[in-house]
Amino acid sequence: MNRVEQIFTTLRQERKRALMPFICGGHPHLGATAQILPALQAAGASIVEVGIPFSDPIADGPVIAAAMHVALQRGSTPQSVLDEVRSVRDRLSIGLVAMVSVSIVHRMGGPAEFVAKAADAGFDGFIFPDAPLEESGVLLSTCRERGVAASLLISPSTPFSRAKEIVAASSGFVYLLARAGITGERAEAPEIAGRVNKLREVTELPIAVGFGISNAAHVQSVTESADAAIVGSALVRRMSEADAAGRDPVAEASSFVGELFQGLQARQTSAGQPAESGASSP
Repeated sequence: MNRVEQIFTTLRQERKRALMPFICGGHPHLGATAQILPALQAAGASIVEVGIPFSDPIADGPVIAAAMHVALQRGSTPQSVLDEVRSVRDRLSIGLVAMVSVSIVHRMGGPAEFVAKAADAGFDGFIFPDAPLEESGVLLSTCRERGVAASLLISPSTPFSRAKEIVAASSGFVYLLARAGITGERAEAPEIAGRVNKLREVTELPIAVGFGISNAAHVQSVTESADAAIVGSALVRRMSEADAAGRDPVAEASSFVGELFQGLQARQTSAGQPAESGASSP
């Protein structure tokens, strides 16, 4: 059982949910990732999704696309992100999942070489946002052989027959998009209970929901049915704004994730469980 699986197993046994913040590797500057990861763990994250900077992020909205551009402009590379993760991995108990384009995978030597490098650096799983199911066999089998999680994306428009195939091919967790289109903040919490319950009919894998989850109330709402809430654009925007204003982006990230964690606490309390003062460390 890899770290991602162990975290979800422990949380399920305790009837808890996971908070999965998304950050862009190398944003807002080189060295920031190594500083941010321990801070997010302390603030309540169970798993952190790290986007590997890419010049053409097809699924990302303007906030994350701009952060990717800044990271690349300031010298971030896929290898530098792996190096930063490696430098702090032994201080972390949280899971780390890389969101990475298949173009980067092939640029770094192909599935076997990339997965080996990233796993050795400390990543526990991967999300491949632009990998068609029909072309992902080698990639997914490589992850299985290495013992790391691997997920493709299921969108609101994905036919259920195809969603079942994606679920069957995934390991560690299922990544369900709360909304169609690109990433970005929204005012209202997404309605995902029906889709989550439908997927639970065909899989026992934990279901993580992302895209458009922006605040603690959204986190509370989403985790009433899903196993994890993924928050990206809202966090990345705050880090970008802090950096532009001369404030500490790490402190900004930590404070915001702490607020999001309260959404999990509120859900836990409403379910009749005692709240905690900090993150659990499965």
